[in-house]
Amino acid sequence: MNRFSRGSTALLVAIAALALTGLASATWVSAVKVDTVGGNHADLNTPQLDGCPIQSPDGLSFYIASNRPGGKGGLDIWMASRTSTSAPWGAPQNVGEPVNSAADDFCPTPVGENGLFFVSREALPGACGQGDIYFTHRTGSASWAEPERLLCTPNGPNSELDEQGPSWVSLSEKLRGKKALYFSRSSASPAVAGEIYVSERQNGARFGPASAVAELNDATANDIQPNVRSDGLEVVISSNRTGTAGAQDLWVATRASLTAPWSAPVSLGAAVNTTASESRPSLSQDGKQLLFGRAPGPEGSSDVYVTTRP
Repeated sequence: MNRFSRGSTALLVAIAALALTGLASATWVSAVKVDTVGGNHADLNTPQLDGCPIQSPDGLSFYIASNRPGGKGGLDIWMASRTSTSAPWGAPQNVGEPVNSAADDFCPTPVGENGLFFVSREALPGACGQGDIYFTHRTGSASWAEPERLLCTPNGPNSELDEQGPSWVSLSEKLRGKKALYFSRSSASPAVAGEIYVSERQNGARFGPASAVAELNDATANDIQPNVRSDGLEVVISSNRTGTAGAQDLWVATRASLTAPWSAPVSLGAAVNTTASESRPSLSQDGKQLLFGRAPGPEGSSDVYVTTRP
Protein backbone atom coordinates (compact mmCIF):
# COMPACT_ATOMS: atom_id res chain seq x y z
CA MET A 1 0.00 0.00 0.00
CA ASN A 2 2.77 2.44 0.91
CA ARG A 3 4.71 1.58 -2.23
CA PHE A 4 1.57 2.10 -4.33
CA SER A 5 0.86 5.47 -2.67
CA ARG A 6 4.41 6.69 -3.22
CA GLY A 7 4.35 5.53 -6.83
CA SER A 8 0.94 7.11 -7.46
CA THR A 9 2.10 10.41 -6.00
CA ALA A 10 5.22 10.41 -8.14
CA LEU A 11 3.15 9.65 -11.24
CA LEU A 12 0.72 12.48 -10.52
CA VAL A 13 3.60 14.91 -10.01
CA ALA A 14 5.14 13.80 -13.30
CA ILE A 15 1.84 14.19 -15.15
CA ALA A 16 1.33 17.67 -13.70
CA ALA A 17 4.85 18.69 -14.71
CA LEU A 18 4.29 17.41 -18.24
CA ALA A 19 0.99 19.28 -18.50
CA LEU A 20 2.66 22.50 -17.33
CA THR A 21 5.51 22.07 -19.80
CA GLY A 22 3.08 21.36 -22.61
CA LEU A 23 1.01 24.48 -21.94
CA ALA A 24 4.05 26.72 -21.61
CA SER A 25 5.65 25.41 -24.81
CA ALA A 26 2.43 25.25 -26.87
CA THR A 27 2.72 27.30 -30.03
CA TRP A 28 1.11 30.73 -29.96
CA VAL A 29 -0.71 31.69 -33.15
CA SER A 30 0.33 34.89 -34.93
CA ALA A 31 -0.75 37.88 -32.86
CA VAL A 32 -3.33 40.31 -34.28
CA LYS A 33 -4.69 43.68 -33.22
CA VAL A 34 -7.44 43.06 -30.69
CA ASP A 35 -9.92 45.36 -32.46
CA THR A 36 -9.82 43.13 -35.56
CA VAL A 37 -11.10 40.04 -33.72
CA GLY A 38 -14.67 38.73 -33.58
CA GLY A 39 -16.65 41.98 -33.68
CA ASN A 40 -14.60 43.72 -30.98
CA HIS A 41 -15.08 47.49 -30.91
CA ALA A 42 -12.78 49.49 -33.18
CA ASP A 43 -11.90 51.86 -30.33
CA LEU A 44 -9.91 49.21 -28.44
CA ASN A 45 -7.07 50.73 -30.47
CA THR A 46 -6.75 54.38 -31.50
CA PRO A 47 -4.15 56.64 -33.16
CA GLN A 48 -2.91 57.40 -29.63
CA LEU A 49 -0.96 55.23 -27.20
CA ASP A 50 -2.93 52.12 -26.15
CA GLY A 51 -1.30 49.43 -24.02
CA CYS A 52 -1.15 47.65 -20.65
CA PRO A 53 -4.03 45.31 -21.64
CA ILE A 54 -5.47 42.79 -19.18
CA GLN A 55 -8.71 40.87 -18.64
CA SER A 56 -10.55 40.57 -15.36
CA PRO A 57 -10.54 37.06 -13.86
CA ASP A 58 -14.14 36.47 -14.98
CA GLY A 59 -13.32 37.52 -18.55
CA LEU A 60 -16.03 40.20 -18.65
CA SER A 61 -13.91 43.34 -18.26
CA PHE A 62 -10.99 44.48 -20.41
CA TYR A 63 -8.63 47.13 -19.03
CA ILE A 64 -6.09 49.21 -20.94
CA ALA A 65 -4.00 52.33 -20.38
CA SER A 66 -4.34 55.04 -23.01
CA ASN A 67 -3.70 58.74 -23.60
CA ARG A 68 -6.63 59.00 -26.04
CA PRO A 69 -8.87 62.09 -25.91
CA GLY A 70 -11.40 62.24 -23.10
CA GLY A 71 -9.04 61.36 -20.29
CA LYS A 72 -7.91 63.23 -17.20
CA GLY A 73 -4.39 63.81 -18.51
CA GLY A 74 -1.38 61.71 -19.49
CA LEU A 75 -2.12 57.99 -19.43
CA ASP A 76 -5.50 57.00 -18.03
CA ILE A 77 -7.08 53.61 -17.28
CA TRP A 78 -9.99 52.64 -19.51
CA MET A 79 -12.29 49.63 -19.33
CA ALA A 80 -14.36 47.78 -21.94
CA SER A 81 -17.08 45.27 -21.04
CA ARG A 82 -18.94 42.36 -22.58
CA THR A 83 -21.98 40.32 -21.57
CA SER A 84 -20.34 36.89 -21.80
CA THR A 85 -16.92 35.37 -22.51
CA SER A 86 -18.06 34.58 -26.07
CA ALA A 87 -19.36 38.09 -26.78
CA PRO A 88 -17.27 40.86 -28.42
CA TRP A 89 -15.75 43.69 -26.39
CA GLY A 90 -17.54 47.03 -26.36
CA ALA A 91 -16.03 50.50 -26.47
CA PRO A 92 -13.59 51.35 -23.64
CA GLN A 93 -14.83 53.87 -21.07
CA ASN A 94 -12.64 56.04 -18.86
CA VAL A 95 -12.87 54.70 -15.29
CA GLY A 96 -12.64 58.29 -14.01
CA GLU A 97 -11.63 59.63 -10.63
CA PRO A 98 -10.37 58.74 -8.09
CA VAL A 99 -8.39 56.16 -10.12
CA ASN A 100 -7.34 58.50 -12.92
CA SER A 101 -5.56 61.81 -12.38
CA ALA A 102 -3.75 64.47 -14.39
CA ALA A 103 -0.60 62.32 -14.09
CA ASP A 104 0.10 58.95 -15.73
CA ASP A 105 -2.13 56.15 -14.37
CA PHE A 106 -1.44 52.79 -15.96
CA CYS A 107 -0.70 49.05 -15.58
CA PRO A 108 -4.23 48.15 -14.37
CA THR A 109 -4.46 44.72 -12.72
CA PRO A 110 -7.95 43.53 -11.73
CA VAL A 111 -8.19 41.01 -8.89
CA GLY A 112 -11.19 39.02 -7.68
CA GLU A 113 -14.58 40.50 -8.46
CA ASN A 114 -13.99 44.14 -7.52
CA GLY A 115 -10.31 44.84 -6.78
CA LEU A 116 -7.82 46.77 -8.91
CA PHE A 117 -4.08 47.31 -8.58
CA PHE A 118 -2.55 50.03 -10.76
CA VAL A 119 0.45 52.34 -10.99
CA SER A 120 0.27 56.13 -10.69
CA ARG A 121 2.86 58.84 -11.10
CA GLU A 122 0.68 61.43 -9.34
CA ALA A 123 2.88 63.42 -6.96
CA LEU A 124 0.72 63.02 -3.87
CA PRO A 125 1.93 63.76 -0.33
CA GLY A 126 3.90 60.79 0.94
CA ALA A 127 4.54 59.37 -2.52
CA CYS A 128 7.38 56.85 -2.47
CA GLY A 129 8.92 57.55 -5.86
CA GLN A 130 8.39 58.06 -9.58
CA GLY A 131 5.58 55.54 -10.02
CA ASP A 132 3.87 53.81 -7.09
CA ILE A 133 1.54 50.81 -6.89
CA TYR A 134 -1.95 51.52 -5.57
CA PHE A 135 -4.99 49.39 -4.77
CA THR A 136 -8.67 50.28 -5.01
CA HIS A 137 -12.00 48.48 -5.25
CA ARG A 138 -15.41 49.05 -6.74
CA THR A 139 -18.06 50.65 -4.58
CA GLY A 140 -20.67 50.47 -7.33
CA SER A 141 -21.07 49.63 -11.03
CA ALA A 142 -19.17 52.76 -12.09
CA SER A 143 -17.51 54.05 -8.92
CA TRP A 144 -14.28 53.29 -7.08
CA ALA A 145 -12.97 53.76 -3.56
CA GLU A 146 -10.16 56.21 -2.89
CA PRO A 147 -6.98 54.32 -3.93
CA GLU A 148 -4.58 53.24 -1.19
CA ARG A 149 -0.85 53.42 -1.91
CA LEU A 150 1.11 50.32 -0.93
CA LEU A 151 3.82 50.92 1.67
CA CYS A 152 7.20 52.42 0.80
CA THR A 153 10.50 50.61 1.36
CA PRO A 154 11.77 49.23 3.63
CA ASN A 155 8.33 48.15 4.84
CA GLY A 156 6.59 47.69 1.50
CA PRO A 157 7.10 47.20 -2.25
CA ASN A 158 7.11 50.83 -3.43
CA SER A 159 10.48 52.56 -3.72
CA GLU A 160 11.97 55.90 -4.73
CA LEU A 161 12.28 54.45 -8.24
CA ASP A 162 9.59 53.46 -10.77
CA GLU A 163 7.34 50.43 -10.13
CA GLN A 164 5.42 48.85 -13.01
CA GLY A 165 3.28 45.87 -13.98
CA PRO A 166 1.80 44.57 -10.71
CA SER A 167 0.67 40.94 -10.94
CA TRP A 168 -1.30 39.55 -8.01
CA VAL A 169 -1.32 35.81 -7.38
CA SER A 170 -3.51 34.17 -4.76
CA LEU A 171 -2.10 30.86 -3.57
CA SER A 172 -4.53 30.50 -0.67
CA GLU A 173 -5.66 26.96 -1.33
CA LYS A 174 -2.12 25.67 -1.77
CA LEU A 175 0.11 27.63 0.60
CA ARG A 176 -2.01 28.52 3.64
CA GLY A 177 -3.30 31.87 2.52
CA LYS A 178 -0.12 33.08 0.85
CA LYS A 179 -0.60 35.91 -1.64
CA ALA A 180 2.17 37.41 -3.74
CA LEU A 181 2.55 40.59 -5.76
CA TYR A 182 5.03 40.44 -8.63
CA PHE A 183 6.12 43.68 -10.31
CA SER A 184 9.12 45.39 -11.87
CA ARG A 185 11.23 48.22 -10.55
CA SER A 186 13.53 50.54 -12.41
CA SER A 187 17.17 50.45 -11.39
CA ALA A 188 19.52 53.10 -10.10
CA SER A 189 22.28 51.33 -12.01
CA PRO A 190 22.82 52.47 -15.62
CA ALA A 191 23.77 48.89 -16.53
CA VAL A 192 20.39 47.47 -15.47
CA ALA A 193 17.26 49.32 -16.55
CA GLY A 194 14.67 47.19 -14.75
CA GLU A 195 14.29 44.10 -12.57
CA ILE A 196 11.49 41.75 -11.47
CA TYR A 197 10.52 41.75 -7.78
CA VAL A 198 8.03 39.94 -5.56
CA SER A 199 6.34 41.03 -2.33
CA GLU A 200 4.27 38.76 -0.08
CA ARG A 201 1.17 39.88 1.78
CA GLN A 202 1.70 39.95 5.52
CA ASN A 203 -0.75 39.72 8.41
CA GLY A 204 -3.58 39.22 5.94
CA ALA A 205 -3.56 42.87 4.84
CA ARG A 206 -0.41 44.67 3.70
CA PHE A 207 2.29 43.67 1.25
CA GLY A 208 5.73 43.61 2.82
CA PRO A 209 9.28 44.30 1.59
CA ALA A 210 10.09 43.15 -1.93
CA SER A 211 12.93 40.93 -3.06
CA ALA A 212 14.41 40.51 -6.53
CA VAL A 213 13.48 37.31 -8.38
CA ALA A 214 16.98 36.27 -9.41
CA GLU A 215 15.94 33.61 -11.96
CA LEU A 216 13.92 36.14 -13.99
CA ASN A 217 16.47 38.94 -14.05
CA ASP A 218 19.33 39.40 -16.50
CA ALA A 219 22.26 41.41 -15.17
CA THR A 220 22.42 43.69 -18.22
CA ALA A 221 18.79 43.71 -19.43
CA ASN A 222 15.58 45.64 -18.89
CA ASP A 223 13.31 43.00 -17.31
CA ILE A 224 9.89 44.50 -16.63
CA GLN A 225 6.12 44.06 -16.28
CA PRO A 226 5.73 40.43 -15.15
CA ASN A 227 2.39 38.65 -15.30
CA VAL A 228 1.96 35.36 -13.45
CA ARG A 229 -0.60 32.80 -14.58
CA SER A 230 -3.47 32.22 -12.15
CA ASP A 231 -2.01 28.91 -10.89
CA GLY A 232 1.36 30.54 -10.15
CA LEU A 233 3.35 28.19 -12.41
CA GLU A 234 4.05 30.38 -15.45
CA VAL A 235 5.18 33.97 -15.83
CA VAL A 236 5.51 36.21 -18.90
CA ILE A 237 7.74 39.28 -18.90
CA SER A 238 8.99 41.99 -21.25
CA SER A 239 12.77 42.03 -21.69
CA ASN A 240 15.53 43.22 -24.02
CA ARG A 241 17.95 40.47 -23.00
CA THR A 242 20.23 38.76 -25.54
CA GLY A 243 18.14 37.15 -28.27
CA THR A 244 15.54 39.91 -28.37
CA ALA A 245 14.32 40.78 -31.89
CA GLY A 246 13.39 44.38 -31.14
CA ALA A 247 13.57 46.98 -28.39
CA GLN A 248 11.63 44.70 -26.00
CA ASP A 249 10.33 41.14 -26.52
CA LEU A 250 8.06 38.86 -24.53
CA TRP A 251 9.63 35.95 -22.65
CA VAL A 252 8.20 33.11 -20.57
CA ALA A 253 9.41 31.08 -17.59
CA THR A 254 7.79 28.22 -15.69
CA ARG A 255 8.27 26.32 -12.45
CA ALA A 256 7.30 22.80 -11.42
CA SER A 257 5.70 23.82 -8.14
CA LEU A 258 4.83 26.94 -6.16
CA THR A 259 7.97 26.57 -4.06
CA ALA A 260 10.34 25.71 -6.93
CA PRO A 261 12.61 28.28 -8.61
CA TRP A 262 11.62 29.72 -11.99
CA SER A 263 13.21 28.32 -15.14
CA ALA A 264 15.38 30.51 -17.34
CA PRO A 265 13.08 32.71 -19.49
CA VAL A 266 12.74 31.77 -23.17
CA SER A 267 11.44 33.92 -26.02
CA LEU A 268 7.82 33.53 -27.10
CA GLY A 269 9.03 33.51 -30.69
CA ALA A 270 8.18 35.12 -34.01
CA ALA A 271 4.40 34.70 -33.69
CA VAL A 272 4.51 37.26 -30.88
CA ASN A 273 7.81 39.14 -31.03
CA THR A 274 8.84 41.54 -33.80
CA THR A 275 11.42 44.25 -34.43
CA ALA A 276 9.00 46.61 -32.66
CA SER A 277 8.72 46.73 -28.86
CA GLU A 278 6.39 44.26 -27.13
CA SER A 279 5.40 45.15 -23.57
CA ARG A 280 3.13 44.47 -20.56
CA PRO A 281 1.98 40.92 -21.41
CA SER A 282 -0.96 39.39 -19.54
CA LEU A 283 -2.37 35.87 -19.55
CA SER A 284 -6.05 35.06 -19.33
CA GLN A 285 -7.32 33.11 -16.32
CA ASP A 286 -7.00 29.78 -18.18
CA GLY A 287 -3.62 30.71 -19.67
CA LYS A 288 -4.78 30.22 -23.26
CA GLN A 289 -4.90 33.87 -24.32
CA LEU A 290 -2.13 36.47 -24.21
CA LEU A 291 -2.65 40.22 -24.45
CA PHE A 292 0.16 42.72 -24.86
CA GLY A 293 1.14 46.11 -26.27
CA ARG A 294 3.28 46.74 -29.34
CA ALA A 295 5.04 50.02 -30.15
CA PRO A 296 4.92 51.44 -32.66
CA GLY A 297 1.59 50.00 -33.75
CA PRO A 298 0.17 50.24 -37.26
CA GLU A 299 -2.65 52.44 -35.95
CA GLY A 300 -1.09 54.38 -33.11
CA SER A 301 2.09 55.00 -31.14
CA SER A 302 1.24 51.73 -29.35
CA ASP A 303 -1.49 49.18 -30.11
CA VAL A 304 -3.01 46.27 -28.18
CA TYR A 305 -2.51 42.77 -29.60
CA VAL A 306 -3.87 39.32 -28.76
CA THR A 307 -2.76 35.76 -29.45
CA THR A 308 -3.98 32.32 -28.35
CA ARG A 309 -2.59 28.82 -27.91
CA PRO A 310 -4.19 25.37 -27.70
